[in-house]
Amino acid sequence: MPTLILVRHGRSTANTAGILAGRTPGVRLDDHGRAQAEALPARLAAIPLAAAVSSPLERCRETLAPLLAARPGLAVHEEEGVNECDYGDWSGRKLSELSGEPLMEVVQQHPSAAAFPGGESMRHMHHRAAEAVRTWNTRIAEEHGEDAAYVLCTHGDIIKSLVADALGLHLDLFQRISVQPCSVTAIRFTRLRPFLVRLGDTGDLDSLAPRPATGEDAGRATVGGGTGAP
Repeated sequence: MPTLILVRHGRSTANTAGILAGRTPGVRLDDHGRAQAEALPARLAAIPLAAAVSSPLERCRETLAPLLAARPGLAVHEEEGVNECDYGDWSGRKLSELSGEPLMEVVQQHPSAAAFPGGESMRHMHHRAAEAVRTWNTRIAEEHGEDAAYVLCTHGDIIKSLVADALGLHLDLFQRISVQPCSVTAIRFTRLRPFLVRLGDTGDLDSLAPRPATGEDAGRATVGGGTGAP
């Protein structure tokens, strides 16, 4: 099965303003976020990419733009399943204001029970994102082979929920995961189980490039943790 390269969008104007952007239109990358996006092609240079998938929101499309410019033949696909969580009435509000809402404690401590007024539940967000990735895994494998890699640019809560899914963690534990703007998280899927091989990485990514098979089962975990990614 393919390797999924998850990229959180670069730092946005909402991030710096402390606003819960949600799906509010017009939220773009700030200057630092654009610099992060410009650095992404070099960070991913060693990795052959079969496709690029993006949340529909501007800040994700902006983050992928330099990568697409550097790889003119790379196809990009918009995927509603990895859109930002629909925070409903909370969208566009200051996080400092929301911190006093009773629901915020539920969001942080028991997210599987959290549903945003006028928006969606975190359970629904988790389910749709995981289903979207499974669909894309199948498509990429069929069109580009089992060892292909593809990049998917999305949002922090989506990435955290996908990591939890890959690790078999209950959604109530996903708030323990942290992914910074423009960080890279990689999940290598196999027939039986996925492996988390990068989490919130902001540095060199060359070791994610495909390497020759050694005859060992690529999906087998090494006793004692091993010295490299599975």
